[in-house]
Amino acid sequence: MASETTVRYSDKDLAEFKEILKEKISKAQHDLELIKSAYMNDHNNGTDDTSPTFKAFEEGSETMSKEANSQLAIRQEKFIRDLKNALIRIENKTYGVCRVTKKLIGKERLKLVPHATLSIEAKNMQ
Repeated sequence: MASETTVRYSDKDLAEFKEILKEKISKAQHDLELIKSAYMNDHNNGTDDTSPTFKAFEEGSETMSKEANSQLAIRQEKFIRDLKNALIRIENKTYGVCRVTKKLIGKERLKLVPHATLSIEAKNMQ
């Protein structure tokens, strides 16, 4: 047991990644609120009925817009969940360790994709 070496980032590195994650979560939650706000405000965009054809087109467009916003909101919620899971991995000191190769994920990759759980090596194996 004593001969086992645990590969992980230092506490200093983890603190740095924690700040990055917190900033990303804050921005992502703000973006989610904007998406939800746009979805809620889609009911009346200020274009009153001027012709029956326009009205039908507008209703179809509104439905597509709501579906698109709904999909955006779902993706954003998943992104936030992934970021929060990364914070949990920081607390567990397992953050930045590839779940396939068990090697450290490169710092540059984690700065770009802080919720990554796979190294480039593991991604290429997929």
